[in-house]
Amino acid sequence: MADQTGSALKKAGYAFPGLGHVLTGDPWNGFGLMSYMLLLIWAAWSGLPRMSELLFPPPEAGGFMLHPWIALVSWIGIAVLAWHTAHRLVSPAPFDPEKDRNSQWRELKKQFRRNRMGVIGLHFVNVLIFLALLTPFIAPFDPDAIDVGPSLLAPTFDYPMGTDEFGRDLFSRVMYGARISLSIGFIAVGLSVSIGTLVGAVSGYFGGIVDKGAMWFVDLLLSLPRLVLLLAIVGFFRSAGAQSIFLIVFVLGLTGWMGVSRIVRSQILSLKEQDFVQACRALGLPNWRIIVVHLIPNALAPVIVNASLAIGSTILVEAALSFLGLGVPPPTATWGAIVNDGREYMRSAAWITVFPGLLIVAAVMSFNLLGDGLRDALDPKLRGRH
Repeated sequence: MADQTGSALKKAGYAFPGLGHVLTGDPWNGFGLMSYMLLLIWAAWSGLPRMSELLFPPPEAGGFMLHPWIALVSWIGIAVLAWHTAHRLVSPAPFDPEKDRNSQWRELKKQFRRNRMGVIGLHFVNVLIFLALLTPFIAPFDPDAIDVGPSLLAPTFDYPMGTDEFGRDLFSRVMYGARISLSIGFIAVGLSVSIGTLVGAVSGYFGGIVDKGAMWFVDLLLSLPRLVLLLAIVGFFRSAGAQSIFLIVFVLGLTGWMGVSRIVRSQILSLKEQDFVQACRALGLPNWRIIVVHLIPNALAPVIVNASLAIGSTILVEAALSFLGLGVPPPTATWGAIVNDGREYMRSAAWITVFPGLLIVAAVMSFNLLGDGLRDALDPKLRGRH
């Protein structure tokens, strides 16, 4: 009888994904899935009346745009993900003793789910990403359109975050700004992780003069204040339009890889003395294959944790550059640029600064919680504390 009741509660997720998780004692994942569904409902309710206009804009409105199509594909993908997760609760994947007993991925998921704050961070990160992807359906106005409402209007039902000094809808600008800020964070961290992993792996594997030279260069760059270095490079190579976004990403990536290289180097120094590396050498495998195929994958656990934490700090650095007027130039919306736009109106129109500032705090906190959860799940010494 109890099994039948539990099965019926799980099937509630078919009606509304997440409900089955909440009813069967997994509220954190349940509320996370329910937030995705509410986001999908919001996007459909707001975007359906404008769907043809978004997907097939007239030539005078700028013609074909890719992002509404990305939003449509994302909406379908998020819906499939939510219902697939609800289905997996009812019909879990069969356990394969030979394949799954020693599966590191299964163990990682098991340990990560025990960290409630890490799970909450993961769902908050997903919500921010989904918001950025679904922005064309959710945002009611063009983020750069002026006089869509009264100037410096306080938040109302029609303008949930108010308007700025040019009468631009702040909610639309914040939503579209999420695309730029999050993209800069992900791409810049991906670039820095790639460079740092390669430098650290080569340095740790070959040792000797290669290691000393690489670490001397890393120590030199670490001794330079990053913000001052960023200000100097961005100010010297300042450009406009889309080129400025690529410049910001490139500079943030090139100034953030040093810590990753030291982490990877310490891992490689330990791994290269183990038996499987000696066996690879005895088989005559080339050095590049040993590094890329055998060493780097085994050194990625701390790199993944570092990357998840670095995304939040990179978003913060981009916001600081935009606040100082050296980020993405106007009228392109980023969270830091919107905060900068509102600094002259802190007394009379504080909402211009408060709303993007709160989203910056939420994004950084979410990535930090996710990073802490991954660290605890990947480190055997920290397992079981949550």
